[in-house]
Amino acid sequence: MKSKKYTALPSRLLSRENATVLIDSGAFLIIAANEDVLTSLPCGNWIGGTIPYFMGQNGGVTTRKDVFVTPIRWEDDFEPFIAIYDAATLSQICVEAPENGYTVAVLPAFSDVHFEYAQNAQQYDDMFVKPVVGWISGIHLDDAGKCTPKVRDGRTTELLDNMAVVMHVPLPESVVAQIQIVNLFSQGYGDALEFDQGGFEIERCRVNGRLTSFANYLQHIKHDTRLPIVANYSGALINVSIKTIDVANDVVTLYAPVFPRVQYKLARPFSGSYEDAFQTQAATQLLSNTQFACNCVLNYLYSGLEGKQTGQITGPMTFGEIAYVLLNQTLVQLTLRSN
Repeated sequence: MKSKKYTALPSRLLSRENATVLIDSGAFLIIAANEDVLTSLPCGNWIGGTIPYFMGQNGGVTTRKDVFVTPIRWEDDFEPFIAIYDAATLSQICVEAPENGYTVAVLPAFSDVHFEYAQNAQQYDDMFVKPVVGWISGIHLDDAGKCTPKVRDGRTTELLDNMAVVMHVPLPESVVAQIQIVNLFSQGYGDALEFDQGGFEIERCRVNGRLTSFANYLQHIKHDTRLPIVANYSGALINVSIKTIDVANDVVTLYAPVFPRVQYKLARPFSGSYEDAFQTQAATQLLSNTQFACNCVLNYLYSGLEGKQTGQITGPMTFGEIAYVLLNQTLVQLTLRSN
Protein backbone atom coordinates (compact mmCIF):
# COMPACT_ATOMS: atom_id res chain seq x y z
CA MET A 1 0.00 0.00 0.00
CA LYS A 2 1.40 3.40 -0.98
CA SER A 3 1.99 5.66 2.01
CA LYS A 4 0.33 9.05 2.25
CA LYS A 5 2.49 12.07 1.61
CA TYR A 6 1.63 15.76 1.73
CA THR A 7 4.42 17.99 0.48
CA ALA A 8 4.61 21.59 1.62
CA LEU A 9 2.28 24.01 -0.20
CA PRO A 10 2.85 27.75 0.14
CA SER A 11 1.10 29.61 2.94
CA ARG A 12 -1.27 32.04 1.31
CA LEU A 13 -4.42 34.11 1.46
CA LEU A 14 -7.35 32.37 -0.24
CA SER A 15 -10.99 33.01 -0.94
CA ARG A 16 -13.39 31.15 1.32
CA GLU A 17 -14.31 28.91 -1.63
CA ASN A 18 -10.71 27.92 -2.37
CA ALA A 19 -10.00 27.38 1.32
CA THR A 20 -12.99 25.04 1.45
CA VAL A 21 -11.59 22.99 -1.43
CA LEU A 22 -8.28 22.63 0.43
CA ILE A 23 -10.04 21.63 3.67
CA ASP A 24 -12.14 19.06 1.82
CA SER A 25 -8.96 17.54 0.35
CA GLY A 26 -8.03 16.27 3.82
CA ALA A 27 -4.94 18.46 4.17
CA PHE A 28 -3.76 19.47 7.64
CA LEU A 29 -4.00 23.24 7.93
CA ILE A 30 -3.48 26.22 10.23
CA ILE A 31 -6.17 28.80 9.40
CA ALA A 32 -6.75 32.46 10.24
CA ALA A 33 -9.86 34.45 9.30
CA ASN A 34 -12.40 36.92 10.61
CA GLU A 35 -14.94 35.34 12.96
CA ASP A 36 -17.86 35.00 10.55
CA VAL A 37 -15.64 33.36 7.93
CA LEU A 38 -13.97 31.07 10.47
CA THR A 39 -17.44 29.96 11.60
CA SER A 40 -18.55 29.18 8.06
CA LEU A 41 -15.68 26.87 7.08
CA PRO A 42 -16.36 23.12 6.85
CA CYS A 43 -14.97 20.66 9.35
CA GLY A 44 -11.63 19.06 8.60
CA ASN A 45 -8.06 18.52 9.73
CA TRP A 46 -7.37 22.08 10.83
CA ILE A 47 -7.07 24.49 13.70
CA GLY A 48 -7.52 28.23 13.49
CA GLY A 49 -8.18 31.55 15.11
CA THR A 50 -9.77 34.91 14.46
CA ILE A 51 -7.81 37.81 12.94
CA PRO A 52 -8.44 40.07 9.90
CA TYR A 53 -4.82 41.23 9.39
CA PHE A 54 -2.44 39.31 7.15
CA MET A 55 0.79 39.33 5.21
CA GLY A 56 -0.52 37.74 2.03
CA GLN A 57 1.33 36.71 -1.08
CA ASN A 58 0.65 40.18 -2.54
CA GLY A 59 1.57 42.11 0.59
CA GLY A 60 -0.01 43.24 3.84
CA VAL A 61 -3.81 43.38 3.82
CA THR A 62 -6.78 43.83 6.13
CA THR A 63 -9.70 41.69 5.03
CA ARG A 64 -12.79 40.30 6.73
CA LYS A 65 -13.73 37.95 3.87
CA ASP A 66 -10.62 35.93 2.96
CA VAL A 67 -8.84 33.04 4.69
CA PHE A 68 -5.14 32.70 5.43
CA VAL A 69 -4.07 29.07 5.13
CA THR A 70 -0.81 27.43 6.22
CA PRO A 71 -0.68 23.83 4.88
CA ILE A 72 1.33 21.49 7.12
CA ARG A 73 3.81 19.19 5.45
CA TRP A 74 3.63 15.58 6.57
CA GLU A 75 4.56 12.29 5.06
CA ASP A 76 4.58 8.54 5.49
CA ASP A 77 3.64 7.50 9.02
CA PHE A 78 4.13 10.95 10.56
CA GLU A 79 0.56 12.23 10.56
CA PRO A 80 -0.17 15.39 12.61
CA PHE A 81 -2.68 15.22 15.44
CA ILE A 82 -4.92 17.87 16.98
CA ALA A 83 -5.50 18.52 20.67
CA ILE A 84 -7.28 21.15 22.75
CA TYR A 85 -6.26 22.39 26.21
CA ASP A 86 -7.81 24.56 28.88
CA ALA A 87 -5.93 26.57 31.48
CA ALA A 88 -5.70 23.55 33.79
CA THR A 89 -4.25 21.18 31.17
CA LEU A 90 -2.16 23.55 29.04
CA SER A 91 1.00 22.64 30.94
CA GLN A 92 0.92 19.26 29.14
CA ILE A 93 1.38 20.80 25.70
CA CYS A 94 5.05 19.82 25.38
CA VAL A 95 4.70 16.53 27.26
CA GLU A 96 2.20 15.37 24.64
CA ALA A 97 4.21 16.76 21.71
CA PRO A 98 6.16 14.36 19.47
CA GLU A 99 9.74 13.55 20.43
CA ASN A 100 10.90 14.86 17.06
CA GLY A 101 8.66 17.41 15.42
CA TYR A 102 7.00 20.64 16.42
CA THR A 103 3.77 22.07 17.81
CA VAL A 104 1.60 24.93 16.53
CA ALA A 105 -0.73 26.51 19.10
CA VAL A 106 -3.45 29.14 18.71
CA LEU A 107 -4.82 30.84 21.84
CA PRO A 108 -7.57 33.49 22.11
CA ALA A 109 -6.30 36.86 23.35
CA PHE A 110 -7.15 38.02 26.89
CA SER A 111 -8.53 34.60 27.89
CA ASP A 112 -7.54 32.44 30.85
CA VAL A 113 -5.44 30.19 28.58
CA HIS A 114 -3.66 33.26 27.19
CA PHE A 115 -2.84 34.48 30.70
CA GLU A 116 -1.84 30.98 31.84
CA TYR A 117 0.53 30.46 28.92
CA ALA A 118 1.99 33.95 29.15
CA GLN A 119 2.80 33.65 32.84
CA ASN A 120 3.80 29.99 33.18
CA ALA A 121 4.90 28.48 29.84
CA GLN A 122 8.59 28.83 30.64
CA GLN A 123 8.08 26.39 33.53
CA TYR A 124 6.20 23.69 31.57
CA ASP A 125 7.76 20.23 31.36
CA ASP A 126 9.79 19.75 28.16
CA MET A 127 9.50 23.43 27.21
CA PHE A 128 12.60 24.53 25.22
CA VAL A 129 13.22 20.84 24.42
CA LYS A 130 10.44 20.50 21.85
CA PRO A 131 9.77 23.37 19.39
CA VAL A 132 6.52 25.27 19.98
CA VAL A 133 5.29 28.09 17.76
CA GLY A 134 1.93 29.75 17.28
CA TRP A 135 -0.05 32.89 17.77
CA ILE A 136 -2.66 34.73 19.79
CA SER A 137 -5.93 35.25 17.94
CA GLY A 138 -7.50 38.70 17.91
CA ILE A 139 -10.14 40.92 16.38
CA HIS A 140 -10.36 43.91 14.08
CA LEU A 141 -9.33 46.89 16.19
CA ASP A 142 -12.58 48.63 15.24
CA ASP A 143 -14.45 45.79 16.99
CA ALA A 144 -12.90 46.35 20.43
CA GLY A 145 -15.63 45.91 23.04
CA LYS A 146 -18.02 44.35 20.51
CA CYS A 147 -16.64 40.81 20.24
CA THR A 148 -13.89 38.62 21.67
CA PRO A 149 -11.08 36.67 19.99
CA LYS A 150 -11.90 33.04 19.22
CA VAL A 151 -10.24 29.80 18.12
CA ARG A 152 -11.64 26.70 16.47
CA ASP A 153 -10.76 23.04 16.43
CA GLY A 154 -11.67 22.40 12.81
CA ARG A 155 -12.92 18.90 13.60
CA THR A 156 -16.01 20.55 15.15
CA THR A 157 -18.13 23.62 14.38
CA GLU A 158 -17.80 25.29 17.79
CA LEU A 159 -15.88 28.53 18.28
CA LEU A 160 -13.97 28.66 21.58
CA ASP A 161 -13.00 31.76 23.54
CA ASN A 162 -11.14 30.11 26.44
CA MET A 163 -9.34 27.09 25.01
CA ALA A 164 -6.07 26.55 23.18
CA VAL A 165 -6.20 24.61 19.91
CA VAL A 166 -3.00 22.80 19.04
CA MET A 167 -1.57 20.78 16.17
CA HIS A 168 1.29 18.44 17.02
CA VAL A 169 3.40 17.57 13.97
CA PRO A 170 5.75 14.55 14.14
CA LEU A 171 8.75 14.56 11.81
CA PRO A 172 11.02 11.75 10.59
CA GLU A 173 14.46 11.65 12.18
CA SER A 174 15.96 13.05 8.99
CA VAL A 175 14.09 16.36 9.41
CA VAL A 176 14.46 18.94 12.20
CA ALA A 177 12.28 21.97 13.04
CA GLN A 178 14.09 25.23 13.74
CA ILE A 179 12.64 28.46 15.19
CA GLN A 180 13.82 31.92 14.12
CA ILE A 181 12.75 35.20 15.74
CA VAL A 182 13.02 38.68 14.20
CA ASN A 183 13.08 41.23 17.00
CA LEU A 184 13.70 44.91 16.24
CA PHE A 185 14.35 45.88 19.81
CA SER A 186 17.18 46.00 22.30
CA GLN A 187 17.31 47.48 25.77
CA GLY A 188 17.92 51.20 25.96
CA TYR A 189 20.43 52.84 28.27
CA GLY A 190 17.84 54.53 30.47
CA ASP A 191 16.18 53.73 33.78
CA ALA A 192 16.04 50.25 35.28
CA LEU A 193 12.42 49.14 35.74
CA GLU A 194 11.25 46.46 38.15
CA PHE A 195 7.83 45.35 39.32
CA ASP A 196 6.83 44.03 42.74
CA GLN A 197 3.80 42.35 41.18
CA GLY A 198 3.57 40.86 37.70
CA GLY A 199 0.70 40.72 35.24
CA PHE A 200 -0.93 42.45 32.31
CA GLU A 201 -2.18 45.51 34.24
CA ILE A 202 0.40 47.49 36.18
CA GLU A 203 -0.05 50.36 38.59
CA ARG A 204 3.32 50.65 40.35
CA CYS A 205 6.85 50.32 39.08
CA ARG A 206 10.27 50.68 40.69
CA VAL A 207 12.29 53.13 38.62
CA ASN A 208 15.93 52.73 39.62
CA GLY A 209 14.62 51.27 42.88
CA ARG A 210 12.12 54.04 43.64
CA LEU A 211 8.43 53.05 43.70
CA THR A 212 6.28 55.26 41.50
CA SER A 213 3.18 55.32 39.31
CA PHE A 214 4.01 53.54 36.08
CA ALA A 215 1.41 55.48 34.08
CA ASN A 216 2.66 58.84 35.41
CA TYR A 217 6.27 57.85 34.74
CA LEU A 218 5.59 56.95 31.10
CA GLN A 219 3.59 60.12 30.59
CA HIS A 220 6.26 62.27 32.24
CA ILE A 221 9.05 61.01 29.97
CA LYS A 222 6.71 61.23 26.94
CA HIS A 223 7.40 57.62 26.05
CA ASP A 224 6.72 56.52 22.48
CA THR A 225 4.36 53.59 23.08
CA ARG A 226 5.49 51.94 19.83
CA LEU A 227 8.61 51.00 21.81
CA PRO A 228 8.07 48.06 24.20
CA ILE A 229 9.59 47.27 27.57
CA VAL A 230 12.46 44.79 27.10
CA ALA A 231 13.86 42.16 29.46
CA ASN A 232 17.17 40.40 28.92
CA TYR A 233 16.99 36.71 29.87
CA SER A 234 20.62 35.57 29.57
CA GLY A 235 20.91 37.15 26.15
CA ALA A 236 17.36 36.44 24.97
CA LEU A 237 15.54 39.76 24.56
CA ILE A 238 11.82 39.52 25.35
CA ASN A 239 9.49 42.42 24.51
CA VAL A 240 6.42 43.45 26.50
CA SER A 241 4.27 45.74 24.35
CA ILE A 242 2.26 48.59 25.81
CA LYS A 243 -1.46 48.52 25.04
CA THR A 244 -2.75 51.61 26.89
CA ILE A 245 -1.53 54.21 29.38
CA ASP A 246 -4.49 55.31 31.51
CA VAL A 247 -3.28 58.16 33.71
CA ALA A 248 -6.78 58.93 35.01
CA ASN A 249 -7.13 55.40 36.45
CA ASP A 250 -3.39 55.06 37.16
CA VAL A 251 -2.91 51.84 35.21
CA VAL A 252 -0.83 50.65 32.25
CA THR A 253 -2.25 47.73 30.25
CA LEU A 254 0.18 45.41 28.47
CA TYR A 255 -0.08 42.81 25.69
CA ALA A 256 2.06 40.37 27.70
CA PRO A 257 2.81 40.15 31.41
CA VAL A 258 5.79 41.55 33.24
CA PHE A 259 7.33 39.43 35.98
CA PRO A 260 8.50 40.30 39.48
CA ARG A 261 12.24 40.43 40.19
CA VAL A 262 13.09 40.87 36.50
CA GLN A 263 14.85 44.02 35.34
CA TYR A 264 13.33 45.72 32.30
CA LYS A 265 14.33 48.75 30.28
CA LEU A 266 12.50 50.75 27.69
CA ALA A 267 13.52 49.76 24.18
CA ARG A 268 16.20 51.75 22.43
CA PRO A 269 14.70 54.17 19.86
CA PHE A 270 15.40 53.63 16.17
CA SER A 271 17.87 55.83 14.34
CA GLY A 272 15.49 55.86 11.35
CA SER A 273 11.84 54.94 10.83
CA TYR A 274 10.07 51.92 12.32
CA GLU A 275 9.39 50.67 8.80
CA ASP A 276 13.05 50.86 7.76
CA ALA A 277 14.18 49.11 10.95
CA PHE A 278 11.72 46.27 10.45
CA GLN A 279 12.51 45.73 6.79
CA THR A 280 16.27 45.74 7.49
CA GLN A 281 15.98 43.12 10.24
CA ALA A 282 13.64 40.94 8.20
CA ALA A 283 15.96 41.00 5.18
CA THR A 284 18.99 39.88 7.20
CA GLN A 285 17.46 37.33 9.59
CA LEU A 286 14.76 35.38 7.75
CA LEU A 287 15.53 31.91 6.44
CA SER A 288 14.27 29.90 3.48
CA ASN A 289 12.08 26.77 3.59
CA THR A 290 9.47 28.33 5.89
CA GLN A 291 6.81 25.96 7.24
CA PHE A 292 5.07 28.45 9.54
CA ALA A 293 5.30 32.18 10.22
CA CYS A 294 3.38 34.91 11.99
CA ASN A 295 4.01 38.57 12.71
CA CYS A 296 2.73 40.99 15.32
CA VAL A 297 -0.15 43.28 14.39
CA LEU A 298 1.81 46.12 16.01
CA ASN A 299 4.62 45.63 13.48
CA TYR A 300 1.94 45.68 10.78
CA LEU A 301 0.48 48.96 12.03
CA TYR A 302 3.64 50.77 13.12
CA SER A 303 5.63 49.76 10.01
CA GLY A 304 2.77 50.59 7.66
CA LEU A 305 2.96 47.14 6.08
CA GLU A 306 -0.38 47.31 4.28
CA GLY A 307 0.38 46.73 0.61
CA LYS A 308 4.04 45.96 1.39
CA GLN A 309 5.90 42.67 1.70
CA THR A 310 8.35 41.14 4.19
CA GLY A 311 10.47 39.19 1.75
CA GLN A 312 8.89 35.81 1.02
CA ILE A 313 7.33 35.53 4.49
CA THR A 314 3.54 35.36 4.73
CA GLY A 315 1.27 34.74 7.70
CA PRO A 316 -1.32 36.17 10.07
CA MET A 317 -0.67 39.43 11.92
CA THR A 318 -1.43 38.55 15.49
CA PHE A 319 -2.10 39.79 19.03
CA GLY A 320 0.97 37.89 20.24
CA GLU A 321 3.47 35.39 18.90
CA ILE A 322 4.64 32.10 20.35
CA ALA A 323 8.22 30.92 20.01
CA TYR A 324 8.34 28.60 23.00
CA VAL A 325 7.08 31.44 25.26
CA LEU A 326 4.75 34.33 24.50
CA LEU A 327 6.36 37.20 22.58
CA ASN A 328 5.29 40.68 21.43
CA GLN A 329 6.31 42.78 18.44
CA THR A 330 8.26 39.97 16.81
CA LEU A 331 8.12 37.94 13.63
CA VAL A 332 8.30 34.19 14.32
CA GLN A 333 9.38 31.72 11.66
CA LEU A 334 9.62 27.95 11.80
CA THR A 335 11.71 26.22 9.15
CA LEU A 336 12.41 22.58 8.37
CA ARG A 337 15.88 21.34 7.53
CA SER A 338 17.37 17.95 6.79
CA ASN A 339 19.88 16.42 9.18
